[in-house]
Amino acid sequence: MARLIRSDVRHISDAANNADSFRVLRGRVSVLKIAPDDRLLPYLELAGFGSVALIRSSNLHFDLLSALVERWRPETHTFYFPCRECTVTLEDVAVQLGLPIDGSPVTGVSSFTDPATVCYQLLGESLEDGDKYFSGIKFTWLKAKIRQLSATATEGELMCIARAYIMHMIGAALMPDANGNSVHLSYLPLLADLSTARSYSWGSAVLATLYRELCRATEPQVKDISGCLILLQSWALYRMPFLARVSHQPYLYPLPSNTPRHILPE
Repeated sequence: MARLIRSDVRHISDAANNADSFRVLRGRVSVLKIAPDDRLLPYLELAGFGSVALIRSSNLHFDLLSALVERWRPETHTFYFPCRECTVTLEDVAVQLGLPIDGSPVTGVSSFTDPATVCYQLLGESLEDGDKYFSGIKFTWLKAKIRQLSATATEGELMCIARAYIMHMIGAALMPDANGNSVHLSYLPLLADLSTARSYSWGSAVLATLYRELCRATEPQVKDISGCLILLQSWALYRMPFLARVSHQPYLYPLPSNTPRHILPE
């Protein structure tokens, strides 16, 4: 990697070559362990998140992820291996996660004059933390909201719970913050009409966030990594099956297309 990296850029591969220990990055992914209520599935599918809602495992191998970062070249957004150059593509996002990769860009406002009203309109209630100018929704609040689903829930209530479920997936697994425990409110307005939510290229946003985090993680002083690490690990094991060490484990992540299933290491 030394000959590929600009001399004026600090890269972890150079630091690793001159160090006695291997840097293992840290990260946090918080997937929902419980499957969504069957009544929510039509709304999740309508919004384009039906396949990614199947994810139940976040068994990440940070030694593998850290090794991948050492082979990442920020200038080209590709991994450099002795055999060839490769990278995670939009096709991988579509196959691995089933997210839409065509459509409008995922953009939104960064601040709200009345966030409580936005939450009340789209989630059915607002946060009760006394902060009138909050910009993020905590995962604990979203989980509690999801568990409140009653047997007699109306269509409006089901849609609110579906939005809460999607917001948790976005902030905890798809575009998480390495040190955060909340999801930014800016995504919520894009889910106002679930029938048009899938018109946004969520897959592009997830991939762009992962690229950005991989570039940041190549800096030697960085100790954590964020982004969709589930996608990164799943891509590595799917595209490079020789990394999988056991053959009796079924592949855990959703692959909507009829492609061969591989396995995850213990």
